[in-house]
Amino acid sequence: MVVGILIRPGQVLMCHRRADRDWYPDVWDFPGGHLEPGETAEEALVREAREELGVHLVGPLTEQAAWRSDDGEEDITFLLVERWHGQPANLAPEEHDAIRWVTVEEALALRLPDPAYPHLLRSLPVGTYPAPG
Repeated sequence: MVVGILIRPGQVLMCHRRADRDWYPDVWDFPGGHLEPGETAEEALVREAREELGVHLVGPLTEQAAWRSDDGEEDITFLLVERWHGQPANLAPEEHDAIRWVTVEEALALRLPDPAYPHLLRSLPVGTYPAPG
């Protein structure tokens, strides 16, 4: 799996996974998905961002973290995304029932999919300046 951590000054984009999802239901997570055969993590994330958010990612995409899921079934790569074209929108309502920009502090108060997320969120280079209006 690959997920994208889209950041802008003071904020990170989070997606709320629908409560009826089989895998990590009713949590706030980053957008992303599974790699198709032959895809690199970066190629898969570019595709997933287009499908789920309607944005075109602009590289380079930097690996922020990588780990194995709690059940040991999935290897997950987290790519930092600082540039894209378009405005993120929820184009995958069957997966997410909401998306929103939040500060790291706001993200830490959300229900997250893994106990490692707080450390990951605190390590993001979003800056400490106020979020845009």
